[in-house]
Amino acid sequence: MKKLGWLLAALAAALGIAFLWLRTPDVPLEELKTRYASVDSQFLELKPGFSAHVRDQGPRDAPALLLVHGSNASLHSWEPWVERLSNRYRVITLDLQGHGLTGPDPAGCYTPACMAETVEAVRARLGVEKMAIAGNSMGGLVATRYALQHPDRVAALVLVDASGAPVQAAGPPPIGFRIARTPVLRDIAAYITPRFIVDETLKKSVSVKSVASEAAVTRYWELLRAPGNREATMARFATPRVPWQATDLATLNSVPLLVLWGRDDALIPVQAVEWFRSVLPNATFIAYDGIGHLPHEEAPDRSAADVARFLAQDWPGAATGTEPPPVG
Repeated sequence: MKKLGWLLAALAAALGIAFLWLRTPDVPLEELKTRYASVDSQFLELKPGFSAHVRDQGPRDAPALLLVHGSNASLHSWEPWVERLSNRYRVITLDLQGHGLTGPDPAGCYTPACMAETVEAVRARLGVEKMAIAGNSMGGLVATRYALQHPDRVAALVLVDASGAPVQAAGPPPIGFRIARTPVLRDIAAYITPRFIVDETLKKSVSVKSVASEAAVTRYWELLRAPGNREATMARFATPRVPWQATDLATLNSVPLLVLWGRDDALIPVQAVEWFRSVLPNATFIAYDGIGHLPHEEAPDRSAADVARFLAQDWPGAATGTEPPPVG
C-alpha cells in the first residue's frame, strides 16, 4: 500500500508538471487590443460588465449591412467584404459574446437567441432603423434567428455557408471542433490550447489555403485565448444543437434572401443548399466551385459582387452610391 501511495503521488506530480508545461495562458485583453483593435473599433457597453467590440464603417447615410462572424472567428473575417462594400454601404461588424475582443457574457448565455439579442443591442445603440444582415456558419444561424426575432428590422438576409440545416458532413469535423464537443477534453482545452489545433482546424475549413496564413492562425489562436473566451467556447459547444425545421423558416419567404455556399465546404456540405432551397423557394442561391467554408474570404471579389448586385436588385434602398465591385 505504501508503494502504491508513492506511485500515485509521483503520478500526480508528473501530471501537475505536464499541466504547467503544456498550459496555454490567457493573453491580456489590453495586449490583444493593441494588436487587433483599429481606429474604427468601438467598445459599446450593452449592459453592465459587457461591452461589444464593434466597427461601423462606410457612409452613415448609406443602407446598413451588418455582418455576423462564425464560430471561434471574429469581425476580422469580414474585412475582405468591408474593403469591397463600404464604399456603398454602412458596414457594421461585431465580435459576438465569447469571441474576439468582446469577451464572455456575464450571464453566460451563448445560444443563437442570446447572440441575436446582442446583435439587436448593437443595432439599437448605433441607431440603425433597418438593415441587411449577413452571417457565416454559426453567424448565419444567428442572422437567421435575428430575422425571425426582429423581422421589422431586416431588409434582407444573406446566408454564407450557414449552420442550422439538418445535414451532416461526410467526414469528421476538424480536431478543434471534435475536442470542443467531447466532455473532459473540452474542459482541458480551456487551459491547454496548442496552436497546431487552431492551425489544422482553419486549414481544413478552407479550400483556398492562403486564407489560413500564419497571421490568420495567430489571430484566431490569440483571440481564442482572450480572458474568458475559451470557457465561453466550451460552454457554447456543450449546449445541444437543434437543427431548423422547415416550419421554423416559413416566414423568411417574404424576406429578400441570398444563400452563398462553397462547393468544397468540409464543415457544412453543399447538400445543405438543397435543404434550404426546399424550404425557401423564393431565395437566390449561388455556389462557388473550388471554395470551402469561407467564401467571403476565399472568393472576396465574387462573393462581395454577388451581394452588392443582390441587394441593389432586391432591396431598393441599397441602390444608391457607387457601382458594386466587378465580378471576380
